[in-house]
Amino acid sequence: MPSWAPLSASELAERQRGLSEEQLQQRRIVHVNAETVQDVSATDIPGHWGPGQDDSWDIERFKQGLQTKFHQNKPYDSAFSLVGVDASIANAYRRILLSEIPTLAIEDVFIFDNTTIIQDEVLAHRLGLIPLTGGQEGLTWLRWYRKPPPKDDFASQATWPYDVDDNDADSATPNDHNTIVITLKVECRWATQDEDGRDGRRMAKEGETDPNERYVNSNIYAHQLVFEPQGDQAKHFSGENAIRPVNPDILIAKLRPGQRINLRCHCIKGIGMDHAKYSPVATASYRLLPDIKITQPILGADAKKFQRCFPRGVIDLVKDGESGENKAVVADPMKDTVSRECLRHDEFKDKVKLGRIRDHFIFSVESTGQFESDELFLDSVRLLKAKAERFKRHLTELEEGR
Repeated sequence: MPSWAPLSASELAERQRGLSEEQLQQRRIVHVNAETVQDVSATDIPGHWGPGQDDSWDIERFKQGLQTKFHQNKPYDSAFSLVGVDASIANAYRRILLSEIPTLAIEDVFIFDNTTIIQDEVLAHRLGLIPLTGGQEGLTWLRWYRKPPPKDDFASQATWPYDVDDNDADSATPNDHNTIVITLKVECRWATQDEDGRDGRRMAKEGETDPNERYVNSNIYAHQLVFEPQGDQAKHFSGENAIRPVNPDILIAKLRPGQRINLRCHCIKGIGMDHAKYSPVATASYRLLPDIKITQPILGADAKKFQRCFPRGVIDLVKDGESGENKAVVADPMKDTVSRECLRHDEFKDKVKLGRIRDHFIFSVESTGQFESDELFLDSVRLLKAKAERFKRHLTELEEGR
């Protein structure tokens, strides 16, 4: 019966008495059938279930249902469950993680000399994608640099004066408060006995083919980038807090004797919305917790077959007290991928129900290294809160006619 249909007196009285815990839990399930998915849309909307049912949002009920549980919390790779929020909120966190948390990255590359086979544009692109890290307090202290738009971008040129921060008159000029300087000056040469303890030319005549033995600086890595503090930067980025690549072994270029690179990089703060190199995460995704309900006992050989329909660890076999045979039970639904393999077999179609819990999100956040994964999620919560407060302020100004 649709929610807008009129209710009888007895039905209305039953609605007003409230729902059982089982009925409330059933509303959280997205049902997964063999070829279709049902009950996808959210139902916690006032009036959805008709008159007599209190569907209004309640903050106390929300606090009781809100849960967060970490399953893995490594510095740069975390997995946790967020329970009790709508999909729009969970997706907002995910999008903020990807594109709105500021990080530091190489923006401008000034190449003075490049005699390698790598074109200047390709070399600059490779440098821009190297994740950088440094002291957290220093990165917070660093201000924004408002880069002037290209001369051929007339639309941006027209709005450029209004994009400059009024509170920071120097935001459009590179300085020690908004720009980090990194240099790279290397040259490949033959290894010599005096400087390196080996004679590369002699080794080559003897048949040595390893370029790391024959040459010096044949491979240029990220750890060869040199941070040059400017002005007050030495106070915030010194020692262990110095600006450096997250992974020192990222290969930048391959050189041969006589080839050299001499360049200077300007690093600024940015967000992933501007360019993917500013995104603080490699991956930020979520999935709904699978729900597996065995409605009828599955015993013996069928239990083993049923277990093989799921990834390892999802279904366990235990001894049934009545029959003495192995019985299939749900061990860990979080490991399931909801492949629906079990629904392809006729013997299981009426014995199991598959679904996903609508408001149980399993997040996976992998940081690129500038910030820890759990701190990134907290930053996304703070950003969404700030957006909501800004929206409320704008509504108030609209009501007041400002």
